[in-house]
Amino acid sequence: MASYRMEGGSPALGFYGGGSRGAQRGAGPGGGHRTGAGGSRRDLRVALCIPLGGAAGIWGPSALASAKLAVAELNAGQGIGGRPCRLVTVNAADDMPGIEATLRDLIDHGEVDALVGMHTSAVRHRILQAVGGELPFVYTPLYEGGETTPGVFAIGETPARQLGPAIDWLSRHERPRRWLFVGNDYVWPRVSHGLARRYVAAAGAQVVAEHYLPFGTSDFGLVLDSVRRSQADAVLISLIGQDAVDFNRAFARQGLDRAALRLSCAIEENELLGIGAENTERLYVAAGYFGALDTSANLAFKERYHAHFGERAPTLNALGQSTYEGVHFLAALLDRDDAAAGRASAISHRSARNAVYGPGGISQSPIYLARAEGHAFRVITALQPNG
Repeated sequence: MASYRMEGGSPALGFYGGGSRGAQRGAGPGGGHRTGAGGSRRDLRVALCIPLGGAAGIWGPSALASAKLAVAELNAGQGIGGRPCRLVTVNAADDMPGIEATLRDLIDHGEVDALVGMHTSAVRHRILQAVGGELPFVYTPLYEGGETTPGVFAIGETPARQLGPAIDWLSRHERPRRWLFVGNDYVWPRVSHGLARRYVAAAGAQVVAEHYLPFGTSDFGLVLDSVRRSQADAVLISLIGQDAVDFNRAFARQGLDRAALRLSCAIEENELLGIGAENTERLYVAAGYFGALDTSANLAFKERYHAHFGERAPTLNALGQSTYEGVHFLAALLDRDDAAAGRASAISHRSARNAVYGPGGISQSPIYLARAEGHAFRVITALQPNG
């Protein structure tokens, strides 16, 4: 059975197969700017690649809800390029073995016209190896930077704009001297930590230890012992999803929150709830979006979101909001007369964080630093990006 489902069009969400095996592919390997082989149908179908399980599965409900809101807003108008938009949800969890085959099947059968992805960079690399360059691909979450594959538009935060300013701010206000890094063992933490070493050194501090853990780790004893032995007074946490929840619980329960502050670029509101109010002392997060942002764009977004889904809707957060932004970005991209210009020119799109995709493929969104206060984030300041 295929690991994707069609959203909408039926009271029940079932799993779907494809059409004719001989369907024509949409774009050549170098372009990625044209939609796929759906010329015989009216709707424009977007493969929404999000984790529905595994360590990052906690992100799934809010990501799906936010993307659905964007589709509803577009379809209330002209859709995308005059065509109604529809989502095809693909499970893009890191432990999902068939992502490549699922997308290959959808594209070969002409079932999708574009991709919007909110998942880890490890999954992004798998997708690009399988189908890169064949369809427009909007990658929405924070990531390590440097994505230049033709037809790929990475609109999330990068370390220079997120992590560098956060370390600088903490160095001036909390004055940590000894940093320990911990992350999952894949490209985003490793590249981010390499850059973070430079930011820490520029602040006059040092990195005393660095650890990488596989997804699904449940025993953090060695890392916690390392925090104590090294006398670290700051910990950069680049663990994702449930791994971040479990680590922060263990960290605080061993009393380490009294000795060291914590900084993350990926902990969002769902994870904060999972960590527990009693375990969030001195936990800072740098991100381009928080549900608590008191801006006109976010207040309007939240009003539309809860009007659409009700007060029991999935909790709003940076990673979920990114799929809302990604679907609207895709619409702006495909509606442009000069879509082939790609990342060479700015693209304005609807966003809850006043984001603009600038020339050269840089997302120029505001970056904020927040501190956890129990089960909620309090936004402290807007950060000034390093670049």
